[in-house]
Amino acid sequence: MTTLNLTGELERLIYDITLRSPELHHIIPEKLLVCVSTGRTSRGGSLAKIHPLRFAGGEKSVRSRRGRRSVLCTMPSITHRGEEMLYVIYFLIPRFLELSFREKMITIFHELYHISPACDGDIRRFPGRNYAHGSSTKAYNLLMGQLVDRYLETIPDRSALEFLEGNLASLRSRHGAIVARRLQAPRISITPA
Repeated sequence: MTTLNLTGELERLIYDITLRSPELHHIIPEKLLVCVSTGRTSRGGSLAKIHPLRFAGGEKSVRSRRGRRSVLCTMPSITHRGEEMLYVIYFLIPRFLELSFREKMITIFHELYHISPACDGDIRRFPGRNYAHGSSTKAYNLLMGQLVDRYLETIPDRSALEFLEGNLASLRSRHGAIVARRLQAPRISITPA
């Protein structure tokens, strides 16, 4: 049995997705830090989340008002392998691993599609109040399903996706141990302006 490096496998998959999916060619995989976080085991709620490390337009800091005070909000700097990261993507374990293969793929695409077309540390912004998903989260996820289907058609050998087959218990029985990168969620620094 070999140990499964879950974040390493997800990074490898994300790199391949960005090569094969035209809608995601703008993503620079080396600027994404893939991590896991412990999530609740109950149904419902988040399966994954993305933390952009820049504000709108790729800005590192923005001035804002807090009541009567003017403050400067600054994103944290996170470096990995000598590169400053622009995004941190968390997969919530065990909930993510309990999904079907297709649901796992849709979740991965869902988070990647949030990355700004400029890949500048900001998220993709849709018009209107729900700027993260557009007018309908359901339509957003239907699009992600279409992107997954197109991606899977381009893969000659799906053996590299076996780590997405089965749940946490079956992965443990196949690999014995699962390791993954953890990182405390980044926090914005707020100082008087």
